[in-house]
Amino acid sequence: MESRRITVLSAGLGVPSSSRLLADQLAAASERQLAAAGYAVDVEVLELRDLAVDIANNFVTGYAAPKLAEVIAGVRASEGIIAVSPVFSASYSGLFKSFIDVLDPTSLEGKAVLLGATAGTDRHQMVLDFAMRPLFTYLRTRIAGTAVFAGPQDWGKDGDGESPLSVRIDRAAGEFARLLEVPPTQQKPDALATLPFEQLLAGISARR
Repeated sequence: MESRRITVLSAGLGVPSSSRLLADQLAAASERQLAAAGYAVDVEVLELRDLAVDIANNFVTGYAAPKLAEVIAGVRASEGIIAVSPVFSASYSGLFKSFIDVLDPTSLEGKAVLLGATAGTDRHQMVLDFAMRPLFTYLRTRIAGTAVFAGPQDWGKDGDGESPLSVRIDRAAGEFARLLEVPPTQQKPDALATLPFEQLLAGISARR
């Protein structure tokens, strides 16, 4: 049986956290759909607030503490990422971005990604398409078409026992699962793209 490893990033700061609640529901729905397709699923949920000090120290020292280094290795080894952030000042949280910044820029390339966000008002739901999606596009990930936003009014159920939020979660998880079923295309890295600027400039000068 093939297996898929999913790392869930929850950037919520409170306890309990609506971001963690959304992250757990996205992970559970994704695991169900992958299991139904015949995959063994390994899910690891990371509370980024538990890593806040190590993340800050990484910026200052340039080195990851053992716990943070283990988390970074786990992210790199995963085929899929579920990323959920609360909305602060019309964007993802600083903690969320700081964790992304300590990763190697190539470590997420080709990975399947499912995006989620939480906030106190629906006015922030465009953060998914105007902040989070461009970030993960820049990192060359494969992003599920449906991203999930949850506000305070989304946590109840309608008369049938099913909420619009649960419908969106299932749709997004299905898209994410289908991305995980197809391995990313392995592209040969561009040798010139990895050269320091000084070497590139020297090569141009030599050809003149």
